[in-house]
Amino acid sequence: MWAAVKNWAARVRRDTLALWFAVRDRRTPLWLRSLGYLIIAYALSPIDLIPDFLPVIGYLDELILLPAGLWLMIRLMPAPLLEECRSRADSWIAQGQERPRSKLGAAIVIVIWITVVWWLVSIFSRPAIG
Repeated sequence: MWAAVKNWAARVRRDTLALWFAVRDRRTPLWLRSLGYLIIAYALSPIDLIPDFLPVIGYLDELILLPAGLWLMIRLMPAPLLEECRSRADSWIAQGQERPRSKLGAAIVIVIWITVVWWLVSIFSRPAIG
Protein backbone atom coordinates (compact mmCIF):
# COMPACT_ATOMS: atom_id res chain seq x y z
CA MET A 1 0.00 0.00 0.00
CA TRP A 2 2.82 2.41 0.84
CA ALA A 3 4.26 1.91 -2.65
CA ALA A 4 0.90 2.84 -4.17
CA VAL A 5 0.77 6.06 -2.13
CA LYS A 6 4.32 6.97 -3.16
CA ASN A 7 3.47 6.23 -6.80
CA TRP A 8 0.36 8.43 -6.58
CA ALA A 9 2.36 11.29 -5.00
CA ALA A 10 5.00 11.04 -7.76
CA ARG A 11 2.26 11.21 -10.43
CA VAL A 12 0.72 14.27 -8.76
CA ARG A 13 4.13 15.94 -8.67
CA ARG A 14 4.79 15.13 -12.32
CA ASP A 15 1.32 16.20 -13.46
CA THR A 16 1.55 19.46 -11.52
CA LEU A 17 4.79 20.24 -13.31
CA ALA A 18 3.36 19.09 -16.66
CA LEU A 19 0.39 21.42 -16.27
CA TRP A 20 2.79 24.22 -15.34
CA PHE A 21 4.38 23.69 -18.75
CA ALA A 22 0.96 23.42 -20.42
CA VAL A 23 -0.36 26.76 -19.14
CA ARG A 24 2.72 28.43 -20.61
CA ASP A 25 2.20 26.77 -24.00
CA ARG A 26 0.30 28.81 -26.62
CA ARG A 27 -1.21 25.61 -28.04
CA THR A 28 -3.28 25.22 -24.87
CA PRO A 29 -6.74 26.74 -25.44
CA LEU A 30 -7.07 30.16 -23.79
CA TRP A 31 -10.01 29.18 -21.58
CA LEU A 32 -8.10 26.12 -20.36
CA ARG A 33 -4.94 28.17 -19.76
CA SER A 34 -6.98 30.59 -17.64
CA LEU A 35 -8.37 27.78 -15.50
CA GLY A 36 -4.94 26.15 -15.38
CA TYR A 37 -3.26 29.33 -14.15
CA LEU A 38 -5.54 29.35 -11.11
CA ILE A 39 -4.99 25.69 -10.33
CA ILE A 40 -1.24 25.72 -10.94
CA ALA A 41 -0.75 29.03 -9.13
CA TYR A 42 -2.36 27.51 -6.06
CA ALA A 43 -0.56 24.18 -6.46
CA LEU A 44 2.84 25.90 -6.65
CA SER A 45 2.07 28.56 -4.04
CA PRO A 46 4.40 28.51 -1.04
CA ILE A 47 1.36 29.36 1.15
CA ASP A 48 -1.58 26.99 1.70
CA LEU A 49 -5.19 28.12 1.75
CA ILE A 50 -5.77 25.83 4.72
CA PRO A 51 -2.65 25.84 6.96
CA ASP A 52 -1.17 22.36 7.47
CA PHE A 53 -0.84 22.81 11.24
CA LEU A 54 -4.63 22.46 11.61
CA PRO A 55 -5.31 18.81 12.49
CA VAL A 56 -6.78 16.75 9.61
CA ILE A 57 -8.42 19.73 7.85
CA GLY A 58 -5.00 21.26 7.09
CA TYR A 59 -4.21 18.53 4.58
CA LEU A 60 -7.57 18.58 2.78
CA ASP A 61 -6.33 20.93 0.08
CA GLU A 62 -3.41 18.61 -0.73
CA LEU A 63 -5.57 15.48 -0.59
CA ILE A 64 -8.76 16.71 -2.26
CA LEU A 65 -8.62 20.19 -3.83
CA LEU A 66 -5.30 19.91 -5.64
CA PRO A 67 -5.83 16.39 -7.07
CA ALA A 68 -9.37 17.36 -8.16
CA GLY A 69 -8.07 20.43 -9.99
CA LEU A 70 -5.28 18.43 -11.61
CA TRP A 71 -7.72 15.71 -12.63
CA LEU A 72 -10.00 18.28 -14.27
CA MET A 73 -7.12 19.89 -16.19
CA ILE A 74 -5.80 16.51 -17.34
CA ARG A 75 -9.25 15.50 -18.61
CA LEU A 76 -9.65 18.77 -20.54
CA MET A 77 -6.11 18.99 -21.95
CA PRO A 78 -5.50 17.88 -25.56
CA ALA A 79 -3.83 14.44 -25.28
CA PRO A 80 -0.77 15.09 -27.51
CA LEU A 81 0.00 18.32 -25.68
CA LEU A 82 -0.43 16.63 -22.29
CA GLU A 83 1.98 13.83 -23.25
CA GLU A 84 4.57 16.35 -24.46
CA CYS A 85 4.26 18.34 -21.22
CA ARG A 86 4.52 15.16 -19.14
CA SER A 87 7.70 14.27 -21.01
CA ARG A 88 9.13 17.74 -20.27
CA ALA A 89 8.14 17.30 -16.60
CA ASP A 90 9.87 13.90 -16.44
CA SER A 91 13.04 15.47 -17.86
CA TRP A 92 12.83 18.35 -15.37
CA ILE A 93 12.49 15.92 -12.46
CA ALA A 94 15.26 13.63 -13.76
CA GLN A 95 17.62 16.61 -13.92
CA GLY A 96 16.82 17.36 -10.27
CA GLN A 97 15.68 20.88 -10.97
CA GLU A 98 13.92 22.77 -8.21
CA ARG A 99 10.13 22.87 -8.07
CA PRO A 100 8.81 26.15 -9.50
CA ARG A 101 7.09 28.56 -7.11
CA SER A 102 4.11 30.78 -7.78
CA LYS A 103 4.04 34.29 -6.38
CA LEU A 104 0.61 34.72 -7.97
CA GLY A 105 -0.65 31.73 -6.00
CA ALA A 106 0.71 33.16 -2.76
CA ALA A 107 -0.93 36.50 -3.55
CA ILE A 108 -4.28 34.82 -4.25
CA VAL A 109 -4.15 32.93 -0.95
CA ILE A 110 -3.25 36.11 0.97
CA VAL A 111 -6.14 38.01 -0.65
CA ILE A 112 -8.52 35.19 0.29
CA TRP A 113 -7.27 35.20 3.89
CA ILE A 114 -7.64 39.01 4.14
CA THR A 115 -11.15 38.82 2.68
CA VAL A 116 -12.23 36.10 5.12
CA VAL A 117 -10.78 37.98 8.11
CA TRP A 118 -12.47 41.22 6.97
CA TRP A 119 -15.78 39.38 6.54
CA LEU A 120 -15.55 37.76 9.99
CA VAL A 121 -14.63 41.06 11.66
CA SER A 122 -17.54 42.82 9.96
CA ILE A 123 -19.97 40.11 11.06
CA PHE A 124 -18.84 39.98 14.70
CA SER A 125 -18.39 43.74 15.15
CA ARG A 126 -21.99 44.63 14.25
CA PRO A 127 -24.04 45.97 17.13
CA ALA A 128 -26.80 43.70 18.34
CA ILE A 129 -30.23 44.66 17.09
CA GLY A 130 -32.58 44.77 19.93
